[in-house]
Amino acid sequence: MVGGAIKRYLENTGHTNLLLRTSEELDLRNQDAVNNFFAAERPEYVFLAAAKVGGIVANNTYRADFIYDNLIMATNVIHAAYQHGVKKLLFLGSSCIYPKMAPQPLKEEYLLTGPLESTNEPYAIAKIAGVKLCEAYRDQYQCDFISVMPTNLYGIGDNYHPENSHVLPALIRRIHEAKEANLPNVTIWGSGTPKREFLYADDLAEACVFLMNNYSERQLINVGTGQDLTIKELAELIKRIVGYDGDLLFDTSRPDGTPRKLMDVSMLHSLGWQHRTALENGIASAYHDYLQNTYAER
Repeated sequence: MVGGAIKRYLENTGHTNLLLRTSEELDLRNQDAVNNFFAAERPEYVFLAAAKVGGIVANNTYRADFIYDNLIMATNVIHAAYQHGVKKLLFLGSSCIYPKMAPQPLKEEYLLTGPLESTNEPYAIAKIAGVKLCEAYRDQYQCDFISVMPTNLYGIGDNYHPENSHVLPALIRRIHEAKEANLPNVTIWGSGTPKREFLYADDLAEACVFLMNNYSERQLINVGTGQDLTIKELAELIKRIVGYDGDLLFDTSRPDGTPRKLMDVSMLHSLGWQHRTALENGIASAYHDYLQNTYAER
């Protein structure tokens, strides 16, 4: 989803010399394959958006896969970028790198100041390692490698798997299917009280290109909207967009995760960038994409 959004933004702004590979064409977990790609293609600028991602259940179920795959992808790409003289690399992390009970909103300096949320700790540790790799290669080799921490993302090309997706696409699918089946209610995992912030993936893409052009600091930088809402409020918004009139039920036997994850985006705003897409408009666009693509293929 994020890689596709970055590709769209670059193409829409006139960039043509893009080096693109799908995961089937280039397995970033394979060090030799990564080195061969960098040696042959000699990229000058790298957006490292590749990751193994999923929602709270996927993170907690496939713990070894999430830490191994994300660690090795970051290690292989960042080291190859150094070896082959990449001018600049942007590493994309995640807001889950911050401590579970960190003060809100989450400032960049809160990294490693407390315990992580247990359900996604393996993924978070892999992303923290990516941040520290960028810092270390900058310190030792003066590489212009930067780290960007996006908040929760959604948009075109999202994953709508019923078990392994993130909360927003999962709710789109569940509420749409309830509407289609004329079900009287929809059950949502957790209490509905945790608060989350959501950023449209195409806005993140614009921010990434902006930062590639305007930011070259060791300090990681947050990307988000600076606005959040409860999961219950999110579900009500999706109900309205989908046109579903049933009730929402909450399964409190399911984990809530971190109580709140709101990003402090004052550093990004001070550089002159802010998000463009309102949440309701972004969800409507994502729902349209779901209907035109994901749902049609099922």
